[in-house]
Amino acid sequence: MESKFYQADEHRAEKVRELFATIARRYDLLNDIMSLGLHRRWKQRLVELAGEPCDVLDLCCGTGDIALRFRARVVGVDFTEEMLRVAAARGHSEISWIRADALRLPFADNSFDAVTVGYGLRNLADIEQGLQEILRVLRPGGKFVSLDFGKPESPTFRALYFGYLRIVLPILGQMFCGDPDTHGYILTSLQNYPAQRGIKELMASQGYCDCGFEEFWLGSMAINYGSKPR
Repeated sequence: MESKFYQADEHRAEKVRELFATIARRYDLLNDIMSLGLHRRWKQRLVELAGEPCDVLDLCCGTGDIALRFRARVVGVDFTEEMLRVAAARGHSEISWIRADALRLPFADNSFDAVTVGYGLRNLADIEQGLQEILRVLRPGGKFVSLDFGKPESPTFRALYFGYLRIVLPILGQMFCGDPDTHGYILTSLQNYPAQRGIKELMASQGYCDCGFEEFWLGSMAINYGSKPR
């Protein structure tokens, strides 16, 4: 399935920003509906895998639901102003919300003990460059943890899962956002995403250590993790 919000060219970032500006107000509600509320459990597991950091960068932070789970100094970064407005409206003034590009982070080297991403790595115009930037701003020994849609190994379950994404999600996009392409985008972007196994290999090739992943729902969701060498 194609989506007008997916373009694998120099307009990729522009179209992704347009997408998230469109869905910002309904983003959390639709996550609850699509995952039957389980995304909250997966995000809590992401926070647990980050360890006990003092300084956290929540990248592609969206509405801030991961940033708010940490008991640490947190900076939430997103490049969509509408998403940041929703995050800021939650009233947690101790979190800094910054609009910035994940491929050109406005932070010094070795600034954070942990960098987290929830459903954002798949949307970067250049995943390799994003991973390099994350590694740059991590302190030695710091952890990177990313939750995203996965690709099940079972051909049967993958076909069922992709069928759900192809048929049901555009209906939800039409019902709640007035445009089926807002959630038809998910399958299109996932088909072009290396998913949990590919991201693990890519992280290792970029210099991360202790790379691995945890899977949920037979691999339809996954958390990738790795560390910056000491």
